[in-house]
Amino acid sequence: MMQEKRARVVVQVQPNASQNKILRFEGGVLHLRIAAPPLKGKANQELAKFLSNIFSVSKSSLTIEKGMTSKRKVILINGLTQNQVVEQIKKQFI
Repeated sequence: MMQEKRARVVVQVQPNASQNKILRFEGGVLHLRIAAPPLKGKANQELAKFLSNIFSVSKSSLTIEKGMTSKRKVILINGLTQNQVVEQIKKQFI
């Protein structure tokens, strides 16, 4: 039986930024700025859009598993392995 590809990434989000930006990846946490206010889920929607671009997956394959209303969130990514996620993050800094 094929194991379903799933990965998790912990993100620390700064909402209300001037633009979406990856700041750093340290201690297994991806630090991001998101150009949306944390109102009515707008920052979460923007975060999903930004992450779907970074990881080249559809927004529907991203789930906020923990931290819907917190700055620190655990994002579940369907369709990628943990190694693929880490590789994609590293590519952002090259």
